[in-house]
Amino acid sequence: MRNNISKSELIETLANKFNISHDQSKSGVNSILNSMADNLASGERVEVRGFGSFQLREYKPRAARNPKTGESLNIGSQNLVHFKAGKPLRDKINTYFKQNT
Repeated sequence: MRNNISKSELIETLANKFNISHDQSKSGVNSILNSMADNLASGERVEVRGFGSFQLREYKPRAARNPKTGESLNIGSQNLVHFKAGKPLRDKINTYFKQNT
């Protein structure tokens, strides 16, 4: 089982599947990812039906500890992207793991 797929592998897969050039595939993948990033950066939710949704979540400032030194740190508020898998993706993942356990 593979641990990850890189952006270049995604571009190559798209180019092979649709018989388009590498540059066309790269342009398409970059356009999609840039559009998603722009929408998230402006506070909008991004939904890909059948796959899942992405949205920003604000995390309040908190105290933390450096595990190496034990030193206390203050972490400021952060906006992070949260992903929620759609039902078809959850079902596919659950089916895969039931078959392979």
